[in-house]
Amino acid sequence: MKIKIITVGKTRKNHWQLAEQDYLKRIQRYCELQFIFTKEASQETLRNDALVKETEAIEIRKKIEAGEFVIALDQRGKTLSSEELAEFLQDKTVQGRSRFCFIIGGPLGLSPEICQQADLVLALSKMTLPHELAKIVLLEQIYRAFTIMHGEKYHK
Repeated sequence: MKIKIITVGKTRKNHWQLAEQDYLKRIQRYCELQFIFTKEASQETLRNDALVKETEAIEIRKKIEAGEFVIALDQRGKTLSSEELAEFLQDKTVQGRSRFCFIIGGPLGLSPEICQQADLVLALSKMTLPHELAKIVLLEQIYRAFTIMHGEKYHK
């Protein structure tokens, strides 16, 4: 299995970077994980939230490869328990889908077009999360899903 996480903007704060590195090490026991960063559009320059999201969407689309199962993260998406996420990934893998691409938007979120084009729109929470924290929550849940699939004690 190969998992790619596309995020708008780089992780700037050291504590988020350390958490990312920790989960990256943990997850790499189970699959190949890749981070892809796209540039944040300037709200000051564009002065239009929809234009900012569309500008970011153009860069995101360039990073999505054919054959990837695309999962856009949005608070209005479908919610899954940790067990359901593990089952979902397992089922898709059994069906022959081994490449997953998760997309995390910038401070304004994702453009509606990215969500419409995704194979799944997933909510980590109904609450709004800073995009750096959303990445850590996603990484933790991916790691948890693998431990569930492998019957390991972490999930308990």
